[in-house]
Amino acid sequence: MSARKKIGILGGTFDPPHIGHLKLASHFAKLLRLDALLLIPSGEPWQKGSGITPAPIRFQLTEAAGIDLARAFLYLKIPTQVGIDRIEIDRAGPSYAIDTVKALRDRFGNDASLIWLMGADSLMTLPTWYAWQELMGSIHIAVASRPNHELELAGSPELKQLLAKHQTLEPSALENCPSGLIYIDESLSIDLSSTDLRSRLKTLTRNSIGVEEVPSHTLEIIANLGLYQ
Repeated sequence: MSARKKIGILGGTFDPPHIGHLKLASHFAKLLRLDALLLIPSGEPWQKGSGITPAPIRFQLTEAAGIDLARAFLYLKIPTQVGIDRIEIDRAGPSYAIDTVKALRDRFGNDASLIWLMGADSLMTLPTWYAWQELMGSIHIAVASRPNHELELAGSPELKQLLAKHQTLEPSALENCPSGLIYIDESLSIDLSSTDLRSRLKTLTRNSIGVEEVPSHTLEIIANLGLYQ
């Protein structure tokens, strides 16, 4: 068994965090045998435009979701540690993934396997990320499929070239080196978005949004603060 530390990274606006995020995190924590998983709310999500919930509140929502995630890991006997990281909120300026990746590489060292977790929709937009060509030098990427995102058919030429160079069919390969591989998992299909939830949370009642969509501790904060109304 590899002694290399395996650190999962799940970044996002988390406006709000939802069960889809937790399912993706749980799936890859078990599949990749992660030692730790970091949830990283974006500080200034530069591709999201205006109208974003303030970062301190999104961090609070993500902390609450982390409680449910840690409990799920305990129930499922997944020995992965859960952390909620302020690295992007505390850093001034736009939240670029490449800056976060470089900082985490400095933190965990050159030998650790750093694995950025995302849905296929995020992978589709990867060529629009700032300095995206530099990412593979510092991290792996693990992708969960989502409905209506056929990577092979709809991907850009840049994405197709990236996959041709870096894709692996074996998740265990991510343990053998610190960075440079892309693994696409087709066994988990999640069709739940924060955009849709925000729209429905505008008319939130105690029964309109359930814990099957938003983590219970997060939903409690949303209701108490009257968010998204």
